[in-house]
Amino acid sequence: MDNMAVYKKTLGFSLRRLGWDVLSILTLGCFCVSGFLIADKVSKNGLIGLLIGLVIGVVILAILLRWVSYKYKAGQIAMMTRGVTEGALPDDVIGEGKRIVKERFATVAAFFAITRVIKGIFNEISRALTKLGESVGGNTGSTVSSVISTVISVVVSYLCDCCLGWVFYRQGVKSAKATCEGAVLFFKHWKTLVKNMARVFVFALVSLILIGGAFFGIAYLIFSQFPAWFDALAKEFIEIAAQNGTEAAALLTDPNSLMLVAAAAVGLIFWLILHSVFIRPFVLVGVLRNYMASGIGDIPEESSFAALDSKSKKFQKLHAEVA
Repeated sequence: MDNMAVYKKTLGFSLRRLGWDVLSILTLGCFCVSGFLIADKVSKNGLIGLLIGLVIGVVILAILLRWVSYKYKAGQIAMMTRGVTEGALPDDVIGEGKRIVKERFATVAAFFAITRVIKGIFNEISRALTKLGESVGGNTGSTVSSVISTVISVVVSYLCDCCLGWVFYRQGVKSAKATCEGAVLFFKHWKTLVKNMARVFVFALVSLILIGGAFFGIAYLIFSQFPAWFDALAKEFIEIAAQNGTEAAALLTDPNSLMLVAAAAVGLIFWLILHSVFIRPFVLVGVLRNYMASGIGDIPEESSFAALDSKSKKFQKLHAEVA
């Protein structure tokens, strides 16, 4: 199976996640709007109500989306891994994906325990690499460090998914040991894997312009039909700033500017969702294929684990558990 075939065959996971994401946004929006309207009517302080509604909505959705991530995102990675390593996928991709996830990680807690370790290992190492930019010195060093940090954070997100794919591939090996192997793979074959990253950023930039720009325009047109809401919000920002003896930023006190900020936030949110659901999985298939090919041809031995012990305390701890 080529990359496109694997992508199309596993697209069902993305569509189900999209349904949940849209429902999540609508639910969060309802909490925020309800909080704003209720608080504005009761105490003439809609901003506080909006923030309370936002917090309640985020907490509830965070709990629900953990289950969605366990069921669909993990299942998609598991099936992508099978597609690129075995060259074939079953007819019931969704059912098989969920079965494999449950077989490998019997509970949601077990799944997130191992994913936290994976992210922790790569984040620790990325922080060490980011410090290289600081060696330039002064403001330039800070700028270089910031750019390096942004780039590495994107790379790390793909490496975490690839490492999780390796854990699914190594079915006869304990998850902890497979995680150690997955982390070592990047450092044994980093030149090969980094070659994939150029298209990662190209795809991200193009989708941001097209998707983010489109939803920014749509959101602005909708918001412009409710100018009273933004007039009320702007006045509240002015009042809050006056109470604190400060001056609120122009973006928050001008209703039109506030409307632009809100529309930009909506555009960014929808871009994050649609990019992660449709664009990122296609790119991930290619990255995952190269990652798995490198690993299958050179499975890390116990002796190679020591190279990462000094670079990550989380890796060292996990290594000690499986040694």
